[in-house]
Amino acid sequence: MSLETTPRRTTAHSAFWMMVRRVTVLASCVDVGFFFFFLAAGSPILAWINVLSVAMYIVAYRLLGQRRNRPALMLIWAEVLGHAFIGTLLTGWDAGFNYYLLMFIPAIMVSGDWRSVRLPLLVLFSAYLALHEVSRFTGPLEPLAPAALTALYIFNVSVFFAMASSTASFYYRMVRKTEGKLRDLATRDTLTGLFNRRHLMETAQQERTRSSRSGAPLSLVIADIDDFKQINDRLGHDAGDLVLRRVSAVLRERCRSHDTVARWGGEEFLFLLPQTGGQAAADFAERVRADVGVLEIAAGVEPIRCTVSLGVAVVAVGESLEDAIGRADHALYRSKAEGRNRVTIAESASAIADAHDSAQVRDLHPAANAPDDGPDDSPGPGGMRAAS
Repeated sequence: MSLETTPRRTTAHSAFWMMVRRVTVLASCVDVGFFFFFLAAGSPILAWINVLSVAMYIVAYRLLGQRRNRPALMLIWAEVLGHAFIGTLLTGWDAGFNYYLLMFIPAIMVSGDWRSVRLPLLVLFSAYLALHEVSRFTGPLEPLAPAALTALYIFNVSVFFAMASSTASFYYRMVRKTEGKLRDLATRDTLTGLFNRRHLMETAQQERTRSSRSGAPLSLVIADIDDFKQINDRLGHDAGDLVLRRVSAVLRERCRSHDTVARWGGEEFLFLLPQTGGQAAADFAERVRADVGVLEIAAGVEPIRCTVSLGVAVVAVGESLEDAIGRADHALYRSKAEGRNRVTIAESASAIADAHDSAQVRDLHPAANAPDDGPDDSPGPGGMRAAS
């Protein structure tokens, strides 16, 4: 029969062979119970058959531990088939030993594609019907008392239900685990473990809709590692990757349960802060800046230290996410232009709109509104200011 006997290096296959080892232990315990049952029922032949079955399972368990999966699986198949046939012929069809043959169906179905499993399924189906006809024709060769036969039937059905439920549960968990891995691959950045750009935009759209309905503020903070190219050029890309991972860990730890942070691209990161106004978002950004500023990353002889520049924007009513991100990005570049390692709050969307309208008026009346140079209000390094 076509079976997957060589384990692949995947979580699902490793878990499958671990489950098979557990099944051998469970089956051995069942056969020990059968031994005492048949001794008490006055059927020594069936009792000693179960001793042989336990020995076969012990050998199979050791073979699986040595990763010799093919002979182990063949031994398990031989035990189950032989036990089901001998038990049915000796005690009769009504004893329920035939149910163990049905346990081969899921094992066959997961062993290959439809072409490779058709023949094994046909052989199993034919053997099942043949066993039924032979047992009905010959009758039980070593019949049990009615009470013992009923007890044996209940026991066999119970074991079958337990094993079928365990197998179904195993494959369900494997499917859920695989779904989780696929979801992570689709939504997370493989290097940093943070969410990726697409997932953040999907989440941002949902939060944008929720914010519009509730009236709660929604803020964005974009961060960029300062002089990251110099780290790559001076220490190599492995060191650069390490910096990205360590900084990402700091950003993730700073987030609240309902916040989202994503790797936006390269050394840029974007925070989505629901129920957060402009000043609270700016304070959050300042804490992020301070946390990264004290970070020491062990790489080589001297630890790597780095800083981040940040831009903050509150999503305005009726404003698109793209425009809000653009304002935060503009504020970030103001932080870069004014010395790095600082937080800049973006102009509000309405102020930008007013400035645009004023610019159009000045274009129509160039002599009006002559510029007036005001005092320089730029803060020192590490400060926070509003973009103008």
